[in-house]
Amino acid sequence: MAQDFEAVYANDIMSGSYTSILTSNSDDAIIGLRFANTHTGSVTVDAKISRSSADYFLIKDAPVPAGGSLELVDGGSKIVIQNSDILKVATSRTGSVDCIVSYIDAIST
Repeated sequence: MAQDFEAVYANDIMSGSYTSILTSNSDDAIIGLRFANTHTGSVTVDAKISRSSADYFLIKDAPVPAGGSLELVDGGSKIVIQNSDILKVATSRTGSVDCIVSYIDAIST
């Protein structure tokens, strides 16, 4: 069975609260997660997966220099998320970071 590759793009990432980027509706696999700093100064980013009432950080307060980017999932690694898991991100400065998530929807068994 062929895999269904999908992508989510976000540029309205908030400071002080988390922005929900992706909510899984099946067993999915995140295969790419990149942050790009569009601000003139350094910023920090957080990424976490929320499952039920628990949060699991992928990264916390990671610095991204002005004009730089941070790739969290690359080189063939994957993060499996299950039905109702939510990928959430935040930044230290509202409107300063773009986020791109690549994922496989409904992993075939």
